[in-house]
Amino acid sequence: MYELNNIADTVQKYAKITSEIAKVDVEVVDSKLVRIAGTGIFSRVNVDVSENSNVYKYAMRTGERQVLLEPRVDERCKDCIKKEECKEIFEISMPIKIKDEIIGVIGMACTTEDRKKVILNNLESYLDFLEQIADFIATKAYEVEEAKSKAAITNMMELIVRRMDEGAIIINNEGNVSIINASAKKQLGITRIINNEQIEIEPTGDTVNNSKEYKVRIGENVSTVIGDIFDVPKNEFYKQVLLFRNLDKVHSSIYAMTSTVNAVDTDDIIGCSKKTIELKEKIKKVANSVSTVLITGESGTGKEVVATAIWKNSDRRNNRFVAINCAAIPEPLLESELFGYVKGAFTGADPNGKIGKFELANKGVIFLDEIGDMPLYLQSKLLRVIQNKKIVRIGSNQQIPLDVRIIAATNKDLRQMINENKFREDLYYRLNVIPIEIAPLRERKEDIRDLIYHFIDYYRKLFGKNFVRIEEETMEKLMNYPWPGNVRELENTVEFIVNMMEDGIVNDNTLPSNIRNNDLMGYENQQGIRTLKEIEQEEIRKAIAYYGDTTEGKKQAARALGIGIATLYRKL
Repeated sequence: MYELNNIADTVQKYAKITSEIAKVDVEVVDSKLVRIAGTGIFSRVNVDVSENSNVYKYAMRTGERQVLLEPRVDERCKDCIKKEECKEIFEISMPIKIKDEIIGVIGMACTTEDRKKVILNNLESYLDFLEQIADFIATKAYEVEEAKSKAAITNMMELIVRRMDEGAIIINNEGNVSIINASAKKQLGITRIINNEQIEIEPTGDTVNNSKEYKVRIGENVSTVIGDIFDVPKNEFYKQVLLFRNLDKVHSSIYAMTSTVNAVDTDDIIGCSKKTIELKEKIKKVANSVSTVLITGESGTGKEVVATAIWKNSDRRNNRFVAINCAAIPEPLLESELFGYVKGAFTGADPNGKIGKFELANKGVIFLDEIGDMPLYLQSKLLRVIQNKKIVRIGSNQQIPLDVRIIAATNKDLRQMINENKFREDLYYRLNVIPIEIAPLRERKEDIRDLIYHFIDYYRKLFGKNFVRIEEETMEKLMNYPWPGNVRELENTVEFIVNMMEDGIVNDNTLPSNIRNNDLMGYENQQGIRTLKEIEQEEIRKAIAYYGDTTEGKKQAARALGIGIATLYRKL
């Protein structure tokens, strides 16, 4: 709302100028009929004149100028309670308008016949003059109110910027930092006071997570951020606002939403066998190295457990551990998962772009599980990443420096795959700098008892069951079973046992039929040794029969078999 009282001094000047030029008395009232300025008989200001301002009321109600040739006698004055005291013999009332809002009235009056005659002889000129004065007052009121509004918006913007969690920098019209909030300074790693320093913002050309990527330079500090720049319209102080998140913070947010790593330390690896003890010692010995590690072993031996133990014992333990199963992701999508892509990189891509696993793992560890299932064309790209320590997002030409330790794992014979031209020999040697082989469970039987009790304790708490003991004869069968699915199969078996046990007793009745009947499932067969293909087919059929032929059942079966869901579908 526009208040004439806020420009009372200016209004008084206009009233005085009008009075001197027109040789009349002038008054200006606001929308509440309070006199803001006046001369002559109207010189007393800040008084309520509503009782004797019927003509002003007409002007404000109609929005039109009012000319009174005969005050007191005029129809518009009949209800004025002070008309008998009125000294005016001629009056003009001009509404003061801003757009469609009437904010007051300027009136001019004369008290002599001579002056009235002069005005009437030049009435149109006087009306135009008074209308112009009314416009001047309205313009000034508008400017003052707009300036207050801009100042209020600016103050509010500064307050919001300083308190928001997102990084924010307000840039003035000279291209310097005017305001930088605490979040921005923290994300950019700036600790000093920034007083009107020059800022350079250079787009990299990439759009990721629906925001553009920029290089921001303030002094000697250079950072990569993801955000947006907004122009500040018609502001005499500010030119632009940069709202952003540091790339590391974006990575942390994505990691927090997607990471499902269940990390363990070496002390948490269950088992007392000689091979398990040697494995723990080797993990501790190689943990702080930056060399790549290749973990080999049968499905279900716990390759990811070993990978996370290396991470937890390393000096990268406070940075990210990013795992990706190369067999579980369809080949056309694997490259984008590993290296990410920018907006519009290819048909069907997320229009917001995507951060890849390598970039997400920067300064930490990336675990490439089932590396043997990686297609050959991607193996060559992975080799270049290892050699150059840089990646390029799909659809981008920007090279991103990497500081990532790579741990790969496979249950396949990579040497045999090299002979079959299914795996690159040069990549194999790059990955196999530190080889770690995990022995199958049948070669470290001393661990079986510890693992059984560990999983019983976990599942009986999960299911709210009581556990008393394991019958010795039952334990003997569990110890002598060859566990072709290794620790994963043993865990699934214990989960079944805990579901089946009654009164806290584990006996033969709680065992799955294949263990109870001592069926070694192809390891020992009265008909002779079977082919691996036959064994594989039988295991897949058994897993599907056990978990069911539904989509969820197939996912569980794939986990139990130690293969990716995509691999299971191919084999089915």
